[in-house]
Amino acid sequence: MQKQSECVLQCVSVESPVGELLLSGCEKGLHTITIGPEHRSGLISDQAELNSELQQCVTWLQRYFRSAQSVSSLPFPALHHPLLQGDSFTAHVLRTLQSRVHVGQTVSYKELGEMAGNPKAARAVGGAMRRNPVPLIVPCHRVLCSSGESGKYMGGNGDEIKVWLLSHERKMVLIVNEGRLVVKYM
Repeated sequence: MQKQSECVLQCVSVESPVGELLLSGCEKGLHTITIGPEHRSGLISDQAELNSELQQCVTWLQRYFRSAQSVSSLPFPALHHPLLQGDSFTAHVLRTLQSRVHVGQTVSYKELGEMAGNPKAARAVGGAMRRNPVPLIVPCHRVLCSSGESGKYMGGNGDEIKVWLLSHERKMVLIVNEGRLVVKYM
């Protein structure tokens, strides 16, 4: 029996309107996207040195930030994070979100649980969103509270990023209701 070789990761930093994005991936696909400044050694500065899967992800993200609707016709970059490879509830929820909630759409935690086959799993869906290793590609920013509130993003440290991403994808109106931010779409 042959042992599967470990991934050789490459890392690249991409500037975006929501801040610096740190991407890591191997020749089989993307492993992680981290939003925000995080300095790691081994960053590749010449994108010509990137493997083809990581280069495809950079191109996808650049198009998304130019025009979110433009990526609707593009295939998603390949994903190779171990969390996304199995049959766990988290993996199933993340794959369902990626394949069924498109640019400009939103879904509640409860609705996503229903879509994934477990209508009583709203809290577990929230846990899956917190563990999402590839935000933007698996669009956890499109998941809202049933009340219409935006909910937490990046542990509450990226709430304004979530609002920006939703606004970038479609027209919206922000309403402050009893001190809470509520997102309404037109």
